[in-house]
Amino acid sequence: MEFVASGEARIAARVDGPAHLPWIVLSNSLAADHTMWDDQIAMLTARRRVLRYDTRGHGKSGAPPGPYDFDMLVGDVVALMDHFGIERADYLGLSLGGMTGLGLGLAHPDRVGRLVCADARADAPAPFVAGWDQRIAAVEANGTQAVVAGTLERWFTPATHRDRPEIVARTAAMIRGTSPVGYIGCGEALKRLDYLRRLPDLAAETLYLVGAEDLAAPAEAMRAMAEATPKARFGVLPGCAHIANMEDAAGFNARVATFLDGA
Repeated sequence: MEFVASGEARIAARVDGPAHLPWIVLSNSLAADHTMWDDQIAMLTARRRVLRYDTRGHGKSGAPPGPYDFDMLVGDVVALMDHFGIERADYLGLSLGGMTGLGLGLAHPDRVGRLVCADARADAPAPFVAGWDQRIAAVEANGTQAVVAGTLERWFTPATHRDRPEIVARTAAMIRGTSPVGYIGCGEALKRLDYLRRLPDLAAETLYLVGAEDLAAPAEAMRAMAEATPKARFGVLPGCAHIANMEDAAGFNARVATFLDGA
């Protein structure tokens, strides 16, 4: 890992893949870290040089006092790209990471090639905000351990909980390892999410990809995002909930590879 300054934060980053290939940037979900992408690295490094990082307040990155906002999270990506001399890159993000990608594509269209936005929303309706108020209050009172059980229930299907406990345990460790300050800071950013009305201005070729059983970013909401985006494709992964890249790595990888290859 290498540490890169972005404002008051130190962002932990890792580079994988051959130096001659074009770049892709990977951005994690809230309460995860860069290792959530481990099952994508072999597929991606056959096509791209991969920069993945821990969102501020997550993993090995610093957790400066919040609240955070999406301008700040986008600024962290730009600081990383500048540090590594990346003028333009493809981008893959899930949930909070996908939302950050939308912000990057809207604010810095010249820096983004192809954009994959997975299992993410683009707006913050009242029930979404209320849910974050509840989770933030729980973490303020008892740390990130307080949201582990509820988060895992939303993130994975009952079949995965039953048949693949190693994935659930690996993810639980990421949630527990997230700084409460970082969790709350990013939760406050999510409450002010407001990209849906701006999606007609998103210039990047964009793949919206969602788990069919994702209740946090429902397929119908992501379909509406795709319909609002000029150069968009939309895909649904059956049998997956919110963390589709871990729950069905093979299916997720196939969709992303096809998109990155321009097919």
